Amino acid sequence: MRLNKYIAHAGICSRRKAVDLVKEGLVKVNGQVEKNPAYEIQAKDQIEYEGKRITIEKKKVYILMNKPKNTLTTVTDDRGRRTVLDIISKKVKQRVYPVGRLDRNTTGLLLLTNDGDLAKKLMHPSHGVKKIYHIVLDRSLTPADYDHIQRGLELEDGLAEVDSIKYVPNAPKAEVLIELHSGKNRIIRRIFEHLDYTVNRLDRIYLGGLTKKDIPRGWFRDLKDKEVIMLKHFS
Repeated sequence: MRLNKYIAHAGICSRRKAVDLVKEGLVKVNGQVEKNPAYEIQAKDQIEYEGKRITIEKKKVYILMNKPKNTLTTVTDDRGRRTVLDIISKKVKQRVYPVGRLDRNTTGLLLLTNDGDLAKKLMHPSHGVKKIYHIVLDRSLTPADYDHIQRGLELEDGLAEVDSIKYVPNAPKAEVLIELHSGKNRIIRRIFEHLDYTVNRLDRIYLGGLTKKDIPRGWFRDLKDKEVIMLKHFS
């Protein structure tokens, strides 16, 4: 098993993030800093991260959270701000990490797990994992801007495309639903900022077949076995 994969399966972070940790010299193998993420782990190797030995979590954990505002989607924060791990820390003993990111003031569905393979699959846009967001703007979205978003618009890092957009039924035209599978950072907020709108509320209401049903804001639950199977075969 490669070093970055081992770190992910130990519940430290995603496999992609583990590559960065290794390259930054934060991981030791048998007492020596190892900066090659592709290093092949041997049976007797001892792996350390931040001075502590880590081992692969044998029990896979899958948690679905309805993330509240003012909460970071990170493992730790050097400024002492609340993270999603603070919410689950008293009830979840295994080391887990969030799959993907929601910015601090974005609410809604977030998966936390120590299953590195599943995390990698869900985060990669090529797998087409469906996400739906409920957006509330500072003013009504004009038909022209609606069409512009639907066609795709050019941002500083390339074309921003959504899978679909529609107005929320029986609601003001300032409320829309956007479906996408893009992994670009802050993509929805940047789309509307580009068109001179302010996003007053951004809530992820659907993630790969999962919804917020029976999960109040700031609460979480374990996934059911059939939900885990669904995610692993979702494409």
